[in-house]
Amino acid sequence: MHTLTASDGVELAYRTFGTGPTNVILVHGWMVSGAVYDDLVAAIGDDGLRLIVPDHRGSGRSGSADGTYTIEQYAKDVLAVADAAGAKTFGLVGHSMGGQIAQWIAATEPDRVIGAALLCPVPASGLTLPADAQGLFRNSAQNREMQKMILGLACKQLSEGARERLLDDAGKISVACIQGTFDSWTGARFADKLSAIRAPVLVLGTDDPFFPEVFLREAVVSQIKRATFAYLPGPGHYPGSESPRETAAILRAFFAPLAG
Repeated sequence: MHTLTASDGVELAYRTFGTGPTNVILVHGWMVSGAVYDDLVAAIGDDGLRLIVPDHRGSGRSGSADGTYTIEQYAKDVLAVADAAGAKTFGLVGHSMGGQIAQWIAATEPDRVIGAALLCPVPASGLTLPADAQGLFRNSAQNREMQKMILGLACKQLSEGARERLLDDAGKISVACIQGTFDSWTGARFADKLSAIRAPVLVLGTDDPFFPEVFLREAVVSQIKRATFAYLPGPGHYPGSESPRETAAILRAFFAPLAG
């Protein structure tokens, strides 16, 4: 475990795995920490990649902050981690909200990003949820049953053990972080920045009930000029936790020609 202090004084934690020449930063989403990638990291193994896994402010072992749970701030934090880890250039893996953050970074730091793999990503245009879903999501902090319901709605192949680990992780996140972050990813509006992305982008879709293939193709793939789409049948919204071996194989194939 490594730590650094962000420009506003918040302590950020991150882990590294592998010693390969290609840095890949795994950016997690809402209601979890970098621990959401543990099974995926194990499946990827030491395959020429150096994996960097941050915990966003307010989650995992990173410190909390007041009123700064925004997509832009999370992107700044990821870049601070990249600098601290000595990653001048890097690939990105972003899941859900992490995919939204990865789009922001690829658009605003195009010289640093060699490629981005987006796993069931939230679009740069944000997301408007029905009132009942919005209430469930935004009010789920510190409520294991509500968070369990969210995972039940989102996932297709999540094992009981993986589910309990995700719930344990989610239960440590504060109300302010859950609500502030929810407001940020649903309310994001930066699709106009995506034309600056120069790196290849892979959008991975699954049998996700929230973000089906048609939606991802229209809301994400069509907005990024070098984006391609891959479909992984079976898992729902958390492919790295539900089908880590299959997701790892797709990521290895994507990053292999970008290595070095």
